[in-house]
Amino acid sequence: MAEVQVKDNSGKGGKVRSKKQAPHVDLTPMVDLAFLLITFFMLVTTFNKPNVMDLGLPAKPKDQQKPPPTEIDLSNSISIIIGKDNRIFYHQLDAAGLNDQTLQETTFDRNGITKVIEQAKARAKDQSKFTVIIKPTDDAVYKNFVDILDEMAITKNEIYGITDIKPWETAVYERKVGATTAPAAPTK
Repeated sequence: MAEVQVKDNSGKGGKVRSKKQAPHVDLTPMVDLAFLLITFFMLVTTFNKPNVMDLGLPAKPKDQQKPPPTEIDLSNSISIIIGKDNRIFYHQLDAAGLNDQTLQETTFDRNGITKVIEQAKARAKDQSKFTVIIKPTDDAVYKNFVDILDEMAITKNEIYGITDIKPWETAVYERKVGATTAPAAPTK
């Protein structure tokens, strides 16, 4: 049992008085109450609310038929490939026109991808149907994907799609990344 010990010393000398009983304070109920309150607040309090980004995806169709492939006019679209090591590439070409030289690299800043998207939209035949196609690679990090979605809001592009990178784009991307990240020959 927890108790408060009070020393009986009045500091006066002289007469001896009758001893009074020392006050006895039992702290056990207060400790019990403190633990009950701590337990209550731990169970009731929300520690961290999860952050969720709303993508606004379309509803799944009721019939499970695969829709026909959608053809997008290349002059009304731009493909953005999110790569590893915070690298980002873009193109407006088909399989026949895409190669190591036509796959362009840019940065995530205002003078990089923002400017590229705005210029591509300005050159589009029909700006109301301008589409940004976002293609993250397996090596891309989630932060870069979120940054591109933020760019869609910054550049006011309401029409964009997220899809897998095509095999012919993967081949060009890997050649481009492999060519720029090849280790340098040792010097003597």
